[in-house]
Amino acid sequence: MWTYFSEWLQFGVRWLHVVTAIAWIGSSFYFIALDLGLRKPRGVAPHGVGGEAWQVHGGGFYHIQKYMVAPDGMPEDLTWFKWESYATWLSGFALLFLVYYLGAELFLIDREKADLPVWGASLIGMGGLAVGWLVYDALCKSPLKRNDTALLAVLFVYVVAASFLFSQVFSGRGAMLHTGAMIATIMTANVFFIIIPNQKIVVADLQAGKVPEPRLGMEAKQRSLHNNYLTLPVIFLMLSNHYPLAFATEWNWVIAGLVLLMGAVIRHYFNTHHKTGRNLWWCWVVAGVLFAAVITLSGSPGWRAGEPAEAAEAVRWSKDPQVALASSAHMDEVEGIVLSRCSMCHAKAPLYPGIGVAPKAVLLETRDEIVANAPLIERQAVRSHAMPPGNVTGLEPAEREVLASWIADGDAPGLNR
Repeated sequence: MWTYFSEWLQFGVRWLHVVTAIAWIGSSFYFIALDLGLRKPRGVAPHGVGGEAWQVHGGGFYHIQKYMVAPDGMPEDLTWFKWESYATWLSGFALLFLVYYLGAELFLIDREKADLPVWGASLIGMGGLAVGWLVYDALCKSPLKRNDTALLAVLFVYVVAASFLFSQVFSGRGAMLHTGAMIATIMTANVFFIIIPNQKIVVADLQAGKVPEPRLGMEAKQRSLHNNYLTLPVIFLMLSNHYPLAFATEWNWVIAGLVLLMGAVIRHYFNTHHKTGRNLWWCWVVAGVLFAAVITLSGSPGWRAGEPAEAAEAVRWSKDPQVALASSAHMDEVEGIVLSRCSMCHAKAPLYPGIGVAPKAVLLETRDEIVANAPLIERQAVRSHAMPPGNVTGLEPAEREVLASWIADGDAPGLNR
């Protein structure tokens, strides 16, 4: 009963997390674009207004003005943009707890890297999120804050280093997810500890008849800009757990670094376009090269110390790849490996504790089912180290080589080429 309930609980929390993330990212992108697109007011503008914009949406026209510090008096109706961020983090942490901490044996712990107890792996994960914010905040408050370029360079190295450390103790899936969760924690903490408190001080000063400090707005704007450049990478890292070629490689921490650069380049294109109208086409070339590097690195799985076995490079062409695989000299061996290492989960009635239904409805109980799912086996267990999760069933490198040789026996779409 718990397995049934937990599946729906995870689905519900994931749905909530996606919806709140859409709301947060949407408002973030909108306000960055608005801020960069502001123009000097035409004619006489209210005191303190430094820019304005005219926009049309839904059949109506909107006239927006930005006060560089604050208006002379406190407006009666003021909308705060903060709950989208808080709800996104809270729902995300709830999902992290349900999937990766309660399910640490499957999704977080890799005993070939670190033989951690569930409570220990969970504490490392939560500690990593907290330390991630504390170090980031200290860097932003250091003398580096006066040089945006130097600060961003140091922060880039810091996030990549954190991703590397995660990859040394967690499964590939857990490492990439925690890198994304650390960035998301930094983003929400920026809102909770810096942006909103600074705005509240400005509001309190206005109500007290004081002139707010410009520093408060500048500090909040810097953190908001960081959030803007981190948004695309954090989305990639959160989605990566569904794609083994992204997380199940020894170079997953390098991939995380390349994605940080790729996201920054893409945001630079849009930010520049919103501000000046210029189209920096070279940004897309750079992003394409970085993505090609990610794809290349994803083909280097961590379980393989050297080059693939020669047998995995030999291809026997067949008009019917299903027949080729079924009649392969490796088929008996492959069937034994899959039945002993995979079928306890991928079965009509899974035997592994906590698994109520075969993951993604993939069944691997018969020879025909194994052959039919050869492309999935290749992606999950040959070209990557995604399955078994955390290698809980102890799939040996030599067994992966047998699977690789078997894949080479067929030429089905999605196999090898």
